[in-house]
Amino acid sequence: MPRGDRTRGPAISFDHFAAASDLAGAIADWQSWLARERRASRHTLLAYARDLAGFLDFLRDHLGALPDLPALDRLAATDFRAYLAARAQAGIERSSSARALSTLRGFFRFLDRRGLITNAALAAVRSPKLPKSVPKPLSVEDAGLALERIVELAEAPWVGRRDLAILALLYGCGLRLSEALGLTRAEAPLEPGMLSVTGKGRKTRLVPVLPAVSAAVADYLALCPHRLAAKAPLFVGVRGGPLNPRLVQRQMQRVRVLLDLPETATPHALRHSFATHLLAGGGDLRSIQELLGHASLSTTQRYTAVDTDRLLKVYERAHPRAKAS
Repeated sequence: MPRGDRTRGPAISFDHFAAASDLAGAIADWQSWLARERRASRHTLLAYARDLAGFLDFLRDHLGALPDLPALDRLAATDFRAYLAARAQAGIERSSSARALSTLRGFFRFLDRRGLITNAALAAVRSPKLPKSVPKPLSVEDAGLALERIVELAEAPWVGRRDLAILALLYGCGLRLSEALGLTRAEAPLEPGMLSVTGKGRKTRLVPVLPAVSAAVADYLALCPHRLAAKAPLFVGVRGGPLNPRLVQRQMQRVRVLLDLPETATPHALRHSFATHLLAGGGDLRSIQELLGHASLSTTQRYTAVDTDRLLKVYERAHPRAKAS
């Protein structure tokens, strides 16, 4: 980016819009604001930057010239719809286009608040309608087997215990993989109790740590050959550096093959399993929302559909009149 917070900003350049210096400056200010005020993660900043760069590339061809702030101010709803149509024609998924449109809404709101442009046309454009996705958890039995068998697949005992500790945090505490790998040595939950987790948007939440989870973490640390500083990552690779999430995903893939599980059996599916099994056991949605760190209850409500699905399958399998109905 041309200026702004280079330490946390995305590694995506808008230099080809340098001719429109007013726009380039506004983009840099927006990115800095996202990083400093909204505390957006680097991953989020990269995604926003890609979305905006793609839109500006479209406008360059659509308008026949480099876009600048006055050009953005003149855009009509038909221009935004043409952008969505072009993405659809290119075969881009509606979920991706909906996210890109959300990025544009945020950018245009920022420009409006800064008094740079006031364009209400985007408010008249509807986001692409998305199919409702339902989380795909593992069964209680499969989740337990996955945790047992992942230890056997490791090349060294301490690596197996590391992988087990990570999966235990995902399934036992409902953590995202990034949240588990973001823990420091000082934050290691070595005793049952409460764990403070930093999630999306740098928001923190407290989650209970079961004895089985704390024991798994303690076993890993007892075998880990690397000396970990208090502020160093809790989970490390074979050379002692931060653990790449891809390695965890790869091990889960091997477990999937070993147990003949569906492709949806990913590390994140263990977080889904955590929520679904809590709900099936009588947990209330508000508590599960807090444990997962969902900003909206509607996100958590997806798990009710999963539980209903499970009940229907039980009914169809067990009720004597199910096949006749």
